[in-house]
Amino acid sequence: MKNPKTEWKGFRDFVLQQMNEWKVPGAAIAVVAEDEVIMAEGFGFKDKERKCKVNPETVFAIGSATKAFTTAGMALLADEGKMEWDQPVGEYLPEFKLYDQVATERLTPRDLACHRSGLPRHDMMWYNSPFSREELLRRLRYLEPNEDFRAKWQYQNLMYMTAGYLTGRVAGTTWEEFIQERLFKPLHMKSSNFSVEDMQKLSDYAMPYQEKNGAVEQIPFRNIDAVGPAGSINSNVVDMANWVKLQLGSSKFAGILSESSLNELHTPCISCDSLFKAKELPVCSYGLGWMIEPYRGHHMIHHGGNIDGFSSLVSFMPYEKIGVVILTNMNGSFLPNVLTYNIFDRLLGLDEIDWSGRLKGKAEKIMKAALGVDRNADVSKIEGTHPSHALDDYSGVYEHPGYGELKIELADGALQATFNSFAMPLKHYHYDTFEMELALTGATMLTSFTADSQGHISRFSVPFEMAVGAKEIEFVRKPDQQLYDPEFLALLTGKYVLEDGTEADVSLRGNRTLWLSLPEQPDYELVPYREMTFLIKNLQGFSVRFEAGDSGQVKGLRFIQPNGEFPAVRK
Repeated sequence: MKNPKTEWKGFRDFVLQQMNEWKVPGAAIAVVAEDEVIMAEGFGFKDKERKCKVNPETVFAIGSATKAFTTAGMALLADEGKMEWDQPVGEYLPEFKLYDQVATERLTPRDLACHRSGLPRHDMMWYNSPFSREELLRRLRYLEPNEDFRAKWQYQNLMYMTAGYLTGRVAGTTWEEFIQERLFKPLHMKSSNFSVEDMQKLSDYAMPYQEKNGAVEQIPFRNIDAVGPAGSINSNVVDMANWVKLQLGSSKFAGILSESSLNELHTPCISCDSLFKAKELPVCSYGLGWMIEPYRGHHMIHHGGNIDGFSSLVSFMPYEKIGVVILTNMNGSFLPNVLTYNIFDRLLGLDEIDWSGRLKGKAEKIMKAALGVDRNADVSKIEGTHPSHALDDYSGVYEHPGYGELKIELADGALQATFNSFAMPLKHYHYDTFEMELALTGATMLTSFTADSQGHISRFSVPFEMAVGAKEIEFVRKPDQQLYDPEFLALLTGKYVLEDGTEADVSLRGNRTLWLSLPEQPDYELVPYREMTFLIKNLQGFSVRFEAGDSGQVKGLRFIQPNGEFPAVRK
């Protein structure tokens, strides 16, 4: 390695030029070499509108670079003999359950930490969701995998949420409190915290930005506390430089983590996807919260982070004892990679590569895919078709046991879906298929409605999970809410007489469930369906529809069966 203090000629101008090229308002950079911080500087603006400049103490969201803190917390527990990497998660969290029974029984903390659960991302399940960390954990059992357990690396934030929850449970506290006491404090990370709510209470923090239609605009902070162990930490380059020193085995922080645990964290567990393939970056693997990837023949360990309005990258080379932290306030930017690779080129005495030029093409391709620019679905569009029902018939609340509720409404003559507080317009495509526009990116996807055997719209399918082999997320229409109202249900109780004199008794049990009793037959539970109709549980094709008179009072009911309809008058 060349003398690090002599390799910065033209570098600051290069940073500003690249920030302009990538339209990044502000960036902070820390470089560690031989246990010393040889650079800690801010560039550009933390608040573009007010022209407030970034400095080394400015706090940014680090996004998924948080994951390495979560695994370090797990390693602390392993050092103390309180957790084993290869014991089933269920031994620490008895309530843990996945869709796949084999994965439920065998998945370990190591599996959580190296993304080999078999689950695709399912990010729309938690993103902007009202669910607590405990509720997200409970709903994991309803998320379908698209790969066999341990068959493939698939990035998965919910498994990291689970890893953090496990850490807090084993430690007898919370993930946040454990990381604060056992990592932040001994590393003197005094400005670091776990929530954008706390970040905004500081005197020095960066505002989040995104590029839209060629312009840079400020966007709201995104609170992701529920999945905090996967990406909610906020920090500055002063604090993060100490974090890098720990990873490089600095004697200044000896004793925080054992040498064996550091090696465990940095050891490959499974091959994984790289940012992009190049001869300088030929292969990539994932350890425990870190990617392990050779860079131009040098052993490099790194992890990036992206959350609304921020992009980061933490990288180090253990054999050369050098490390880099790049924090920016631009959404989904490759600038951290461009700057990191350039710094390594300089410190290693290598010819500088035009990483900006290479990654520009990659960025454009990713953006086109996200916005659906390359989608070829229009090729199969059937012209001249119409929805099978009046648009108002599609309105209602639909539910998935994992994802929660999605609402369809008719507004100004068009349908709109609302999910996790995001409003997403629906535009007719063909038959009962509609294009849905995602609020955050403007990307479009094809969604579809289906009807049940009685002809009523009953399901709404959305490809929220785009991974290969992943199924569409199917939301089932919920019955009208009044069918769960005890006061309304009480109005339906009573005796009803069929034309042949048979008497049917409708009663309310448990204050929320109607039951039907007929002579010489078992009692039947009535399951809410829609309007005034209930399905007869465990009898396919059988239902009961209550009928009201002109005054609104229930005057009778009608048994609907495969062999006909049979009216009964209220006694």
